[in-house]
Amino acid sequence: MKKVKIGVLGGFRGKTMMNYAVKSDDCEIAAVCDFSPEVLAHLKEYFAENNYKTSFYSDFDAFLESGVEAVVLANYANEHAPFAIRCLKRGLHVLSEVLPVQTLKEAAELCDAVEESGKVYHYAENYCFSLAAREMTKLYGEGKLGEFQYAEGEYLHNCEGGWGELTHGSRRHWRNTMDAFYYSTHSFGPILHATRLRPVRVTGFEVPYNEKTSRMGCAATPFAVEMVTLENGGIVKSLHGIAPARNSVWYCMYGSKGKIESGREGLGKGTAEVSISLDDVCGEEYKTYVPTDELTELAETYGHGGSDMFTMRNFIRAINNLSNDGIGVYEALDMHFVGHFAHLSSIRGGIPVEIPDFRDRAVRDQFRADDTSVMKADNDFTKNPVSCYPTPDYPESLYAAQRAEIERKKKES
Repeated sequence: MKKVKIGVLGGFRGKTMMNYAVKSDDCEIAAVCDFSPEVLAHLKEYFAENNYKTSFYSDFDAFLESGVEAVVLANYANEHAPFAIRCLKRGLHVLSEVLPVQTLKEAAELCDAVEESGKVYHYAENYCFSLAAREMTKLYGEGKLGEFQYAEGEYLHNCEGGWGELTHGSRRHWRNTMDAFYYSTHSFGPILHATRLRPVRVTGFEVPYNEKTSRMGCAATPFAVEMVTLENGGIVKSLHGIAPARNSVWYCMYGSKGKIESGREGLGKGTAEVSISLDDVCGEEYKTYVPTDELTELAETYGHGGSDMFTMRNFIRAINNLSNDGIGVYEALDMHFVGHFAHLSSIRGGIPVEIPDFRDRAVRDQFRADDTSVMKADNDFTKNPVSCYPTPDYPESLYAAQRAEIERKKKES
């Protein structure tokens, strides 16, 4: 297998991809780019400790000229598409962290760039590759579940504890300006990836602001629900959010031949195990087990329960024209559009909204001028509000206190 020269933009989340390259023999980190001198200094220490030679950049154009063949985008979640398009137009393969785009205009332009470049574009939705999610994909693909009927996916993450540090105590940080539906692919993605059934319609709901969101200073409500209709008529409930009282990661699928269910975060082995009741496997009885395959032991040495290994492995294999289970641009947008159009549903009173198929250029041309996003500085909140509920006007003192706490921790460390 050809060893691929990888460049990584974003040294915080991108550290995971760097760890993969340090351990693996199918790629090398040829260049790293970050716009923070502090992060770059930390990365130089990391590579020195691992006796690994690479180049460091704070200028993105210089980084692209460094001889890399592929770029991992691990920068801010609302800034991936413009960088992906620039890379693709230069003939570079792209692995994008979540989320794929911020606006429908970006989505149309991203599809154009992928199609015109002929390069690999993969989406690093790692929750599709937990042990349970991989087993769900395998069993569904083998026909053991039968015809898909219904599923639920949950990704609830209580972010309050580290919110000030995540947002740098800034009112305008993307996490503080996003709507509750934006981060939808962790909950919905594994169901879509298992079934490969396109979402065609969604209705969105969200719960009101609470004391936790008031302490965090975020525009998003605590959590949101998408009720999604798939192309075969099956239904998916997707639940996710940043301010629940407790965390939860959990998935289940129902089909004409039975059901598959993951463990729940915090109970037993969590999403490392599955419980099944399938006609052709165990009849009406239930069987609970930890699925394994030839990659399980190796994957466990990587982050997020091993799932981080697969996003990089699939990407490298795709570049080398080898079989892989990676997530391409259209599947990435299907995952993301569930949240995008659920937000529109919610602010329009909870009406169902059709989800367009951007595989069709004529369809995406209809949305090519739509550059609206609640995270954009020029967003018209009278036309595109963050929530169906009135958004609180948080005092600047809240963010000042968060910044002061960050500085206090720096001095103590």
